[in-house]
Amino acid sequence: MKKIFVLTALLAALVLTGCNKDFLETQPTNKGASEQIFADSESALTAINGLYRLMYTGGWGDAWEPENGGLPAYIEIFDLYAEDHVMEPGSSGWFYYDYAYDTWTDYTHDHGHSYNMWNFFYTLICNANYVIAQEETLEGDEDMKNYVMGQAYAVRSMSYWWLANAFCFNGGDAQDARRTSMAGVPVYTEPTVAGSAGKGRGTIQETYDQINNDIDKAISYLEAYKGKQLHKSHIDKYVAYGLKARAAMTQRDYTAALAAAEKAMEGASIVDFTAGAKAINDVSANNVLWGLAIQTDQAIGSWDIMDHMDADCKSTYSDARHLIGNWLYDEIPAGDGRLTWWTAPLPEDEWGVAGTENGSKASYVQKKIVYINATAMTGDHVLMREEEMYLTAAEAACHLGQYTKARDYVEAVGEKRVAGYADRLAKYPDSKSITPTTSGVISLMDEILLQRRIELWGEYPRMFDLQRLDLGFRRDWPESNHTEDLTASKFNTEAGSQQFILHLPDSEFDANKALDRETDQNPAFK
Repeated sequence: MKKIFVLTALLAALVLTGCNKDFLETQPTNKGASEQIFADSESALTAINGLYRLMYTGGWGDAWEPENGGLPAYIEIFDLYAEDHVMEPGSSGWFYYDYAYDTWTDYTHDHGHSYNMWNFFYTLICNANYVIAQEETLEGDEDMKNYVMGQAYAVRSMSYWWLANAFCFNGGDAQDARRTSMAGVPVYTEPTVAGSAGKGRGTIQETYDQINNDIDKAISYLEAYKGKQLHKSHIDKYVAYGLKARAAMTQRDYTAALAAAEKAMEGASIVDFTAGAKAINDVSANNVLWGLAIQTDQAIGSWDIMDHMDADCKSTYSDARHLIGNWLYDEIPAGDGRLTWWTAPLPEDEWGVAGTENGSKASYVQKKIVYINATAMTGDHVLMREEEMYLTAAEAACHLGQYTKARDYVEAVGEKRVAGYADRLAKYPDSKSITPTTSGVISLMDEILLQRRIELWGEYPRMFDLQRLDLGFRRDWPESNHTEDLTASKFNTEAGSQQFILHLPDSEFDANKALDRETDQNPAFK
């Protein structure tokens, strides 16, 4: 088993064979191929395409591939940990174990999420480092160099942000010494090979310093790039601003988050869903800033998250259906077009059988993140939409006491979802206070966060929002549709719970002598 924190070569470099083509081709990984890739800036785009192909690839551990299908799968895992995403028990429901908080001990072996996520994001970082290492020597078209380097820095920033959310008690707020002194993750900024010296965890603030420096460098390069986004899978300047907004929100730097979100909003437009919302599975939609375009000949198979979430596909993995929490569903007003993302409540005797063509015919089953073509098992993975940026800007403005701006931004989304939204919004007084139970709407901030929960269900990890806002959650509201023995009363779901983050994989301690298992491992669950 090779060490987790190092990679021996540039992995799976894949070349997009022209921006008008619909498929990716594999390039061999060896010294000659690497020299060819970095011959000039246009050739280096091969390495960038390889980074994006890795994002929806499985095989990051020794086994359990169906639950470790790259970035789309990891988004769902940290959504399931919270209160708005429900799963039915099913014979092949891999993600039910996450929903049941039954995977945390998996750090002791090389199958589960701790190992797979660690390996996945450090692989992205290692590959980005190989590209960034060419920063001073890469020849060729200067504009293309800006495009390539900007994406490499953005991917590295995003990867460290994910590691910080998944493995660290979050924060980075300069005003909160308790958080800034807590452990971060090992930071590598140069290419690593087998035998490279490992690094310690450092502090969460040091991790965020790297995240911030990288995304600012990415924005600088991508702002200098004069062309258009060559492929929707690529990070352009608008996506980079969106990534900056996410990182700033996690650090509670609401001024930076607002400014970045507003810049990102220039890259797309809000789509009107008042007549009914379409599934979120097509990167060509006008409101999509960034996504992974999966073409017909690139069907991923069992590690594709849609293979698990689409109750109408033929896969046995869809037997455990994904549902919206009924409290959140009931908060969506009649006439809101987003209601079509879920099956309305039905009498139990009208339910279909999971895993058949009637699989979605059950109360609250999600139809938002599904295949475009269930038979061919194809559909894109949307990673960032315009609506997220508007709601991010609304929340940041509300935190800053800029209530008029906050109302304007949340209303811009709401009016494209349900008629008369302005009247609903007017009921909530200007306030940044948050109802601590997460099951009440009293203030303007509550309403903004509610709209975020509805709009981004299944697309953005709900647990990341709970962590950054220092919130716990409940699953046991009256008549909850959560599985009875998986309500919040079974777990420690108070703010700052140890169960909100993963343990570092044991294999990292075996490989990295700069880490001490006794002092650097995350706290045991209480």
